[in-house]
Amino acid sequence: MTQTNTPKPGPRPDRSPSISSDSVAHLSPSDAPDLSPSDAAGAAPTGDISLVTVSDAQDRTSAGSLSAVSGAVQHGPATAAMPVVTAGPGTVSLPEADEAGEAGGAGVAAVETEGVGAEPAGADSAGAVDASAAAGPTPGGEPPAEEATDLPGRREKPEGPEPASALTADRLLTRTAAAPVSGWRRWLYQATLGYVNVGDSDQVRIQRAMEHRIAMRLGERTRYVPVLSRKGGVGKTTVTTLLGMVLAELREDRVIAMDANPDRGTLSDRSPGRADFTARQLVKDRFTVDSFAQLSNYTARDGSRLDVLASDTDPMVAHAFDDADYRAVTDILGRYYSIVLTDSGTGMVHSVMKGTLEKADAVVLVSGGSVDEARLASETLSWLEAHGRQDLVAKATVVINMAAGDRTLVNIDEIEQHFLSRVKNVVRIPHDRHLAEGSRIRLGQLKPATRAAAVELAALVVDELQQD
Repeated sequence: MTQTNTPKPGPRPDRSPSISSDSVAHLSPSDAPDLSPSDAAGAAPTGDISLVTVSDAQDRTSAGSLSAVSGAVQHGPATAAMPVVTAGPGTVSLPEADEAGEAGGAGVAAVETEGVGAEPAGADSAGAVDASAAAGPTPGGEPPAEEATDLPGRREKPEGPEPASALTADRLLTRTAAAPVSGWRRWLYQATLGYVNVGDSDQVRIQRAMEHRIAMRLGERTRYVPVLSRKGGVGKTTVTTLLGMVLAELREDRVIAMDANPDRGTLSDRSPGRADFTARQLVKDRFTVDSFAQLSNYTARDGSRLDVLASDTDPMVAHAFDDADYRAVTDILGRYYSIVLTDSGTGMVHSVMKGTLEKADAVVLVSGGSVDEARLASETLSWLEAHGRQDLVAKATVVINMAAGDRTLVNIDEIEQHFLSRVKNVVRIPHDRHLAEGSRIRLGQLKPATRAAAVELAALVVDELQQD
């Protein structure tokens, strides 16, 4: 036990009032005796500090009374502004008196609690009174040091060496905006040596978005898209070729266009390239074709990624191509191609049309810009609904081919509004001199508006195929 200013041996002077441990435990600040400076000087000489010990009163002093003593001393009016110093485990030190002997009217300098409810040596330090907890938060309002180290959102660096997968392109490369493709934006970019890049126009961005839609994957199953028309000469074969060439150019998988016209078809005349064999010969050799290399001998591809399976040029042989032959050919094509376009004939009641519609995932209906062509196209939709193919009508895409130009008196806007009341998608292909030639189609020779319409048509068809 540590004592400060140990008094001389001899009898302790009698002091009134007498303060015991029990009385201190129940003493409030208001009950403290009002001592004048002279009384305080007479009761305790200058430099003499009184000491109250409770080691000899363990049998009648509890831990609750010690708490009351600590609370009374710490929260008293005389010691509220003075710091509290921790002297060690199990010990509560009170403010020491200054040289004048004043301690806020209290003569008690320290209360030692050794032996009273104290924990044995080596116990957890939680039993001691923490000065930082008693003092409360710091004046600046900052959290304690141990709490400040655990900040939300802080990410620690992983220990040890990084794996090779951490060296990604997003981490190592500095991304720069792509240069504009054309127009004054491209000229400005080149004139400033790349320092001024205003980006592409909205039209170019929309075009890129459509190309991205066309390139979307369709899954493992082959999709079949027939191109229909009730009237010849409206550009059904032209639309089939345009659609197939755009799909083949912008997609990574294989696309083929098949001529399934029971009569003399012209799909091979509009598509680049020639083939040594036709669809009819593929039907005869269907049991021997077991690879894509063998199948490529029956298709044509020249200057385009689109494969074309032509029909026979002899009308007498072409009539032999029926529903069973169509199913046999499409079964072979379904092994190696993702999208199969079918250039159908004009006869809706022909046997080939039965297999064509049963395998169809979406249809493209071609209409001209005249009155009778638009009426026949609308009647085709009615025929599909009458034969229980409302699903194809809901996913149908109507193409208005303006092969005759805009010089007619027909209101094309009214035709478009009519089809929009029956189907969801309507595309208008403008007049193009390259298409009007009736020869092989090359995408590079099309007008920008014609190519944009073909890209829009391909994007709409792919959107419908993704819904399956």
